Amino acid sequence: MLYNLIRGVLYPFIIIFLIFKPKKIGFFKDRFFQNFSFLDKNQRYIWIHCSSVGEVTLLDGFIRELLNVETDRILLSTFTDTGFNLAYNKYLSEKRIDVIRFPLDDIFILRRILNSITLSKLIIVETELWPNLVRLASKYAKIYLINGRISNRSFKRYRYLQWILIHIFDRIDKFCMQSQSDADNIIQLGASRDRVYVTGNLKFDVHFEEFSEKEKESLKKLINPKGKRLFVIGSSREGEENYFIDILKKLDDILLVVVPRHLERVSNIEKLFDENSIEFIRYSYLEEIKTEISEKDGNFNVVIVDKLGVLKQFYSIADYTFVGGTLVDIGGHNLLEPLFYGKPPIFGRYLQNVKDISREILNLEIGFKVESEKEIIDLIKSDKIKNVSLAKIKEFFMKNRDAVKKTLDIMEER
Repeated sequence: MLYNLIRGVLYPFIIIFLIFKPKKIGFFKDRFFQNFSFLDKNQRYIWIHCSSVGEVTLLDGFIRELLNVETDRILLSTFTDTGFNLAYNKYLSEKRIDVIRFPLDDIFILRRILNSITLSKLIIVETELWPNLVRLASKYAKIYLINGRISNRSFKRYRYLQWILIHIFDRIDKFCMQSQSDADNIIQLGASRDRVYVTGNLKFDVHFEEFSEKEKESLKKLINPKGKRLFVIGSSREGEENYFIDILKKLDDILLVVVPRHLERVSNIEKLFDENSIEFIRYSYLEEIKTEISEKDGNFNVVIVDKLGVLKQFYSIADYTFVGGTLVDIGGHNLLEPLFYGKPPIFGRYLQNVKDISREILNLEIGFKVESEKEIIDLIKSDKIKNVSLAKIKEFFMKNRDAVKKTLDIMEER
């Protein structure tokens, strides 16, 4: 197989790369030298593979329902370390779920895993289409792609890989796509039309945590001793924090809460604000002291969140919210999280990952698209955000729910 031949040629170059980049050794070691002794050949498994934190989060409702309707164990694999850590901690007490790091499509490790379990289903999330995983798993079980997404931008790239994709698609039993546009794109790439379905976006069925008034007030007092308006920047990516420097300088009653998508960027974000003479503090420090900072001592303009799993709680207390990956060419992160807490999201123009959701949000006027610092400032100075209808937000969620049920119904059809 040409794909594995290419992989074999690349391995020596990866070894050379690691000699010069020793910090990356851990990434490969954690994936190629995992302990799979806990896997049981006598147990039936549903293997779910996803990429990162976003996919682990959106899978919550789907996995919970899957545990209700199936008796098999679940083997959940993730590509990134942050995704693994979130999944591992999330399901630590769930006896029927095992979490592993995805072994980078290595054919020998995949064979070892598949020989250690009895596979009943392979479920691939969004676009995690790995040739060896699909080919080997198809010998044992049915394969489903769920929450499938092929943006127009991705479609152009995938066309160059069509010679590989056709062989992968032939082995997938059903494609459950987020939207009609995603369905049309995957059909054009070679998926059989009679195996493609539109089931909606699983993000709508994510379990959103509810926070009591006491919890929200406690967080406000901890981070906001001077009672400023809170502007929460969620899942920010490199280059996006720059947009908010002028905003802080022009709006002196704003406290910025920056929640980066990747925690390894925290030190770079600190450097950016330090270079621009903006006072900041880490959230972990505030948590550590566990006391309210007096108004005299609370002279910071930015709280940098250096902890996973707290973004939703920050959204719940925000006056304004911005969703990252939209002012730089990433494609956007979860616009639904702030909306669930009644906070209309502000976002940029790069929306290829959330195209359909963002379009509906804008049509209903429950969120705002911006392209510059000035537009963000003008929006905050206006009453547009305060005037957004909470009833419209509730209706939006009601209309789009049940993606989990639709997906499971399609998977159960023979």
